[in-house]
Amino acid sequence: MVTSSEELLSALQWRYATKTFDPSRRIDPVTWEALEEALVLTPSSYGLQPWRFLVIDDPELRTRLRPHAWNQPQITDASHLVVFLVRRSIEAADLDRLIERMGALRGSPPERLQAYRQAMENDLINGPRSQVINIWASNQVYIALGNFMTAAAMLRVDTCAIEGFSPAEFDRLLDLDNTDYRSAVVCAAGYRDPADAYANQAKVRYEASSLIEHR
Repeated sequence: MVTSSEELLSALQWRYATKTFDPSRRIDPVTWEALEEALVLTPSSYGLQPWRFLVIDDPELRTRLRPHAWNQPQITDASHLVVFLVRRSIEAADLDRLIERMGALRGSPPERLQAYRQAMENDLINGPRSQVINIWASNQVYIALGNFMTAAAMLRVDTCAIEGFSPAEFDRLLDLDNTDYRSAVVCAAGYRDPADAYANQAKVRYEASSLIEHR
């Protein structure tokens, strides 16, 4: 069943940056599986997917992470916690991996995809964008964050994106220091506490006329 325009806007009106989660409510496995699949299905530039999604299931680990996220209760109280990881660099092996995967899924011999691979290499490894590749890769991760939060809203799952944390401390506690990935942003997911005062506050958004221009 295709979601209607009204259902989409209703979900986006309903969602907010949840400050207080109900620790007793858990996201059911079927719903969470759908949200994980939404992460997997996130689009990215070139389809390169320079990310990983670390779901922190261990309550003790979440307790240790919390002081390094401004002691925000969402870290420990939300049903699920996702740390969005981004690749530290983009290398030729990353391009080869994508080409191999693309060829396997689409039945295309790798040699037919070499022009596409070369275009990525010219842009991301040898081109001017290589000088800001960390920014480029982080931008990709935020596409995944937005996709995840919208998907969650459609399923009436609350979320809160968290940038107020120490990436260096998270990387240390998550044993990421000697890996190809670093923490970029965090998102808590679960169900709002009925007493969360922020749930009923009006959304503060500018008028569409001041944001959208047609030419």
